Amino acid sequence: MDLKNVKLVLEDGTEFIGKSFGYEGCSAGEVVFNTAMTGYPESLTDPSYRGQLLVLTYPLIGNYGVPGANQEDNLFKFYESDQLHIDGLIISDYSEEYSHWNANESLGSWLKRNKVPGITGIDTRQLTKILREKGAMMGKIVFEGQDIDFRDPNQENLVDQVSTKEVKVYGNGRHRIMLVDCGVKNNIIRNLLKRDTTVVRVPWNYSFLNEEYDGLFISNGPGDPKMCEATIKNLKVAIEQDKPIMGICLGNQLLALASGANTYKLKYGHRSHNQPVLQVGTNRAFVTSQNHGFAIDNSTLGGEWEPYFINLNDGTNEGVRHKVKRIFSAQFHPEASSGPTDTEFLFDDFISNIEACKAR
Repeated sequence: MDLKNVKLVLEDGTEFIGKSFGYEGCSAGEVVFNTAMTGYPESLTDPSYRGQLLVLTYPLIGNYGVPGANQEDNLFKFYESDQLHIDGLIISDYSEEYSHWNANESLGSWLKRNKVPGITGIDTRQLTKILREKGAMMGKIVFEGQDIDFRDPNQENLVDQVSTKEVKVYGNGRHRIMLVDCGVKNNIIRNLLKRDTTVVRVPWNYSFLNEEYDGLFISNGPGDPKMCEATIKNLKVAIEQDKPIMGICLGNQLLALASGANTYKLKYGHRSHNQPVLQVGTNRAFVTSQNHGFAIDNSTLGGEWEPYFINLNDGTNEGVRHKVKRIFSAQFHPEASSGPTDTEFLFDDFISNIEACKAR
């Protein structure tokens, strides 16, 4: 396998030289790392990674290939969206040979077809140590004779880039869910559909306040939550109404901003399958999958709100809930694909809240 040399340049001047196994074109974005051992097809199609150069710390990547484009319920069955969202993939050891019952092509050919550069042969351990010490930083992938400027995706409205542009309806269940798409993962829709729902997926800035629905769901998504001014404005009104609301990841932050709380950027974010969280007021801890770079400042929560979960590694917010109303959110992913799914019961709690409201 004769691979072309390619360089990763960090904004502090640090350079790593590796080999290209993806698309041979320059790219720039925020360099972040994920410590998960599996799930690269899901991660690469997760809209929350928009604008990022993703470092996978697990050393062996590509050995089970990439699945095909099978569809179910008008969603890609094995992906989290209908396209790749990362701007580059950085790994230690690329496995050109792959073997898996569900594999349709190699990771390298998938990246090339979708015009996403990939670097192998990088010391991802050293790179991750730099990112842990200095925090997530901007970087660029450049080829000989080519260059590109650094780019800070957090200065862009990434949610507007990944959100649906039209209203879409999934399923035909008895509970009507208004899903505000800020970059929703397919598995969130799958989890709602298997709980007897009709999911109405609307753009991030859609005015849904005068429409009929049983429960409101605010999805995950990329970037700085404060960019989503239209969503926050709509949520402020929705909170005053008496309908159940659930949020995940970015949805957690947007709910907090709508309630009057503040958010801030984490030094290097949480991106892994093994983040431990504690349900506040209990001894119940859960292992969760996470992918976010911003968090809620718990000290700014209003008197009607309280933290629902906290991160056991660094004490940061992992969810909020209203003390009276049937409103709650989680910073982690209860629907995590490729896992773990310890907290999937939160979807059941959301449906139970809807049923309780209907029964009144």
